[in-house]
Amino acid sequence: MEEKQWYVVNTYSGHENKVKDDLEMKIQSLGLENIIFRIVIPTETVTEVKDNKTVTKDKKMFPGYILVEMIMTDDAWYIVRNTPGVTGFIGSSGKGAKPTPLQPQEVDKILGSMGLNRVDYDSELKQGIRVKITSGPFKDMFGVIESIDKDNHKINLDVDLFGQSTSIEVELSQVMPA
Repeated sequence: MEEKQWYVVNTYSGHENKVKDDLEMKIQSLGLENIIFRIVIPTETVTEVKDNKTVTKDKKMFPGYILVEMIMTDDAWYIVRNTPGVTGFIGSSGKGAKPTPLQPQEVDKILGSMGLNRVDYDSELKQGIRVKITSGPFKDMFGVIESIDKDNHKINLDVDLFGQSTSIEVELSQVMPA
């Protein structure tokens, strides 16, 4: 089975919220919660001065685009593409080709600016869980979580280095469930 990744979906501008709501309803009614996970409309909080009053509001970072965390199966691809208001995926050459996912660092940057994380740490990462390291000097190695320091965004892993069990510390953003 493939791993879940983030994809950019193009929508009609101004229809992002409706597409998100329709897609969430489809996912729930068809029982696809195990292949389509989160749908995010990237926003940023901006402060404007109007009529000598300071107004704070959320502004879409990428009008006409939403992010979808999913496992790219034929069903998931079909459901997202055929949701009213969706014009297609970014990173697809068309002609029935499936799109390429966003790179983890791209997702981290976008979600991080919104106070969100690529990995849902509370539900996916726990002590004793096996994870894969996705970046840094230990990239593509596997380890078992010894402890998680959410305040400092660090995680201690037990990895096998040259046949010996070794404890290392990496950033939370550098791991994903194995």
